[in-house]
Amino acid sequence: MLALVEIPSLPRTAAFFDLDKTVIAKSSTLTFGKSFYRGGLINRRAVLRTAYAQFVYLAGGADHDQMERMREYLSALCRGWNVQQVREIVAETIHDLIDPIIYDEAASLIEEHHLAGRDVVIVSTSGAEVVEPIGRLIGADHVVATRMVVEGGCFTGEVEYYAYGPTKAEAIEELARSEGYDLSRSFAYSDSATDVPMLESVGHPYAVNPDRALRKEALSRDWPVLSFSRPVRLKQRVPSLSMPSRPVIAVAGAAIAAAATTAGLVWYASKRRD
Repeated sequence: MLALVEIPSLPRTAAFFDLDKTVIAKSSTLTFGKSFYRGGLINRRAVLRTAYAQFVYLAGGADHDQMERMREYLSALCRGWNVQQVREIVAETIHDLIDPIIYDEAASLIEEHHLAGRDVVIVSTSGAEVVEPIGRLIGADHVVATRMVVEGGCFTGEVEYYAYGPTKAEAIEELARSEGYDLSRSFAYSDSATDVPMLESVGHPYAVNPDRALRKEALSRDWPVLSFSRPVRLKQRVPSLSMPSRPVIAVAGAAIAAAATTAGLVWYASKRRD
């Protein structure tokens, strides 16, 4: 009688993606500025600041100090916003605003990781009201994002969870424990030096369209550097990606609707330095 030999299965793996300038060509938090204006959440001045901040962000990104000022600005700005209204505005405009700016190269990577049996996780400093719908759009399995305090259906202006810097790495490690991921065999992608802790937490880190500091870090550590430059509508390349078979699970949600207008932050930061 033959003895059956049980072959142990390999641990699960995942691919962790930053969102802005890694999966999409712009800032998710700034792209919805005009939509929030039309919805009555921000005024015309904020829209102009949003457009300016988007330009500054695309030109050079935001360093740690600017991100901290952005968080403070966002907290004050979104106080009193109705959460359901924010979600409805994002749902109504996401295909027009986000679908055209998804990188073809990122969409291909997401597809390849899924075909290899890996979960795809979006890890973003932006909040759930924006990040979760984008995650569903691209077929992500999980989302890690900033979360703000909500009372009576409205944002209080206080940040409950800030998915930034080391906290991204902590969230990845927590998700790895709960999902059984082997991080040494997992992948991570980001454009910003603020995400070095996230990149360090996996065995296969990649710098995508890196800012100057991350490029220097990647070269010193022999991390591969990728260049994404072809935004494309998902329906025009891989229709299946726009209809994910698995629901997105929010690991940390949040009101980044407000972040759309955080745009003004870069402007605000420059004024503070004057």
